[in-house]
Amino acid sequence: MPPSLVVAHGPGRVNLIGEHTDYNGGLALPFAIERGVTVTAAAAPGGEITVQARDLGEEDTFALADPGRPGDHEGWRAFARGTVAELAAAGADLRPAQVVVESDLPHGAGLSSSAALAAGLCLALLGLAGEAEPGPGDRHELARLCSRVENDWVGAQTGLLDQLAALCGEPGRALRIDFRTLAVEPVPLELADRRLVVLDSGAAHTHAGSGYNERRAECKAACARLGVETLSEADPAAADALPEPLRRRARHVLTENTRVKEMVAALEVGDLGTAGALLDASHASLRDDYDASVPAVERAVEALKAAGATGARMVGGGFGGAVLGLLGPGARAPDRALAVAPADGARVLSRR
Repeated sequence: MPPSLVVAHGPGRVNLIGEHTDYNGGLALPFAIERGVTVTAAAAPGGEITVQARDLGEEDTFALADPGRPGDHEGWRAFARGTVAELAAAGADLRPAQVVVESDLPHGAGLSSSAALAAGLCLALLGLAGEAEPGPGDRHELARLCSRVENDWVGAQTGLLDQLAALCGEPGRALRIDFRTLAVEPVPLELADRRLVVLDSGAAHTHAGSGYNERRAECKAACARLGVETLSEADPAAADALPEPLRRRARHVLTENTRVKEMVAALEVGDLGTAGALLDASHASLRDDYDASVPAVERAVEALKAAGATGARMVGGGFGGAVLGLLGPGARAPDRALAVAPADGARVLSRR
């Protein structure tokens, strides 16, 4: 007999390094964090689903059999309706429900509240339908479903980084993801007397409303000129001959892939000095080659550096959001900074 109530948690994520590489067939090194989105789904009579976004004081009710079409709605409503539609299209026998969504992630900070919401909704609604919590193999397919929600229903042309990090995260480990094969390799993230913090720049980040989709289109144009499927396959010499700004976009992707490899190697031997330098280099590339920074982000980087960060870079899609800093021994984090560490991926907290 299926449960009458399921509570699920979708975590936010921080990407240690490897930005804008996922949709370019490259490498990234994200990890799930403890903060995230909690979704409570309770069985309800009738044929409707009601979703209450408690933090926003908003509500949406729609027919389970007709959640609408892509593009009909915006924001969290598009996520909720799109998740229901995609789960149903994948064969899930969903039940009418009263759903409550709560989050302790800073809104617009680039910590992937969107992937956390989609993952939490999926696990809560599937659990209410009596399905078992998905295993590791099924989580890759669920990540693709969550990505379709964001791409088709919300209109943000993201890759799979956020969804895989949210669904596959492990305590104490970052995830080296190869987006050519979707192979996920846990990498211990041991920082000794240092710690990672994120500082919200104060400039709200939204994929669909930022330059994110424009950058993705530029990468696609660069691929067409180079005759490759993804920029990660490009020959560096050929990429360097591209016209601007495509040359700089390709250079960021190719050098960022190298930085991911170097970060994994540095973590394996505990070389945290190199790890900090790689964060700085990644930020410089995102700022200068990818043009993804804004003044508020640069001020946040400066604040972290002044506080004793040995490396700092923007995280997420850029154009606002949060900055990640690696604080040295004894450094005091700036006010409003949030300590982050690798945590469990999306999971069911309870069912009854």
